[in-house]
Amino acid sequence: MKSIVTPHQLAMAILCTAMGLGAWQSASAAVAQDTLMIGKPSDPQTLDPAVTIDNNDWTVTYPAYQRLVTYKVENGKGSTEVQGELASSWSTSADNLTWEFKLKPGNKFDDGAEVNAEAVKFSFDRVMKLKQGPSGAFPDDMSVAVVDPLTVKFTLKAPYAPFLSTLAHNGAAIINPDVAKKTEGAEAYLSNHTAGSGAFKLVNWQKGQTLTMEQNSYYAGPKPTLKKVVVKIIGEASVRRLQLEHGDLDIIEDMPEDQLEALAKKSGVVVGDYPSLRVTLLYLNTQKAPMNNPDARRAIVESLDYDGIINGILKGKAKPLNGPIPQGMWAYDEKQPAFKQDMSKAKEDLAKVSPKISNLTFMYSDKDPNWEPIGLTLQAGLQSLGVNLKMEKLANASMRERLGTGDFDVAIGSWSPDFADPYMFMNFFFDSKLKGLAGNRSFYDNPAVDKLIRESATTNDMAKRTELYQQAQKIVLGDSVYAYLYQKAYTLPMSDKVKGYVFNPMLEQVFNIGTITK
Repeated sequence: MKSIVTPHQLAMAILCTAMGLGAWQSASAAVAQDTLMIGKPSDPQTLDPAVTIDNNDWTVTYPAYQRLVTYKVENGKGSTEVQGELASSWSTSADNLTWEFKLKPGNKFDDGAEVNAEAVKFSFDRVMKLKQGPSGAFPDDMSVAVVDPLTVKFTLKAPYAPFLSTLAHNGAAIINPDVAKKTEGAEAYLSNHTAGSGAFKLVNWQKGQTLTMEQNSYYAGPKPTLKKVVVKIIGEASVRRLQLEHGDLDIIEDMPEDQLEALAKKSGVVVGDYPSLRVTLLYLNTQKAPMNNPDARRAIVESLDYDGIINGILKGKAKPLNGPIPQGMWAYDEKQPAFKQDMSKAKEDLAKVSPKISNLTFMYSDKDPNWEPIGLTLQAGLQSLGVNLKMEKLANASMRERLGTGDFDVAIGSWSPDFADPYMFMNFFFDSKLKGLAGNRSFYDNPAVDKLIRESATTNDMAKRTELYQQAQKIVLGDSVYAYLYQKAYTLPMSDKVKGYVFNPMLEQVFNIGTITK
């Protein structure tokens, strides 16, 4: 007898195939109660805390490592205040140049080795030696010494206002010194393994498919309810959405606005909207022609349809920016006007550029679904000025490699601070010592700006720091170093079975999996 496939059966088979299920497997198979399934569009680039400053990587690194201090959670909400994690207490000298931390006894790495002062020294020495992105959070001249097995001392050459806050960020993760004995070397090993004392450890990473984390049996803190966390890499936003709706994922990230609207209407799904300091901006490569010409950069900044991006692409769910420091961060300058499109001014500035610009490239990745339509908006604006903008889409890891080497004209990215200080928006973005992935992704170099932002970092007076940062801000805005697009809340769809998620404005894409329940 002939088998007849009905249209409904055929549709279900296609849906199940798209979701990575067997053709006739139920699409409503719920995730086990002791397992958290997170859907992301792209793999981490690296899991080495001394190298990465990418929130996408932090989904794994934050729960796998502990730090001397961590952000407080108050009434179920994340705060910018810190409290001891590995440290039981600390003291500082009157001149703020010496900091001493006492470690809690009994903390162990995921192989059972003790967390001690030697491990702290090893971790910070390594960060400062590698001089990758995270090292930019710490003073160049910082030294670390072991006082006794549970006491470590930091010595600075000059006061550094955000010092304590920097110890809560990813680059301050304490790593098991035994990684130095690995046959492939510490760097190679840590790029795709974890070696920390956090609540979870990475047990498997199948690139492009899944990352699996399990409880660290040596973790000294309260035992998590979750036994396993699986991060699934799913490029298509619609597939992530369907898997959440059908109970195959618990949390999904980086969703376009139209799909978020649809998800908000689904029963069993909660779409959280969290006020954030996250900004989206264009990097304009100041070290490479034609973007090394300030008039060319001004033309880009002026030709952007900011209102169209916010109201059209983002459905009004974002705020305009008026400079590097967003609303909600101290030192924000409310007197600066928000950016507006000005095509006649863009035309004038473009005419000053010699030789004439006819072609530019726009580099973006699959990390954020809004990036491509933003590029197309810029393309339309520039086309009317006689400039062809070539869209160049890359895998996120490849894009970050290109950003690091300065191999681009215009690129797009998002940034949220690692700690609650304008240092994250000024020093990281503009200091000539931090070019590339370290933060200064426009490869900007201005001694006057360096002087102002470095002085601010070594001043404890908040009013003086604000004045210095605002002076620097006026210079960089005049130089059109970046194009500041918008500030947007962090939106996170999840199953209503997930309980106890805590959002911290410093830690987007980081989940408190040690305390989440289902």
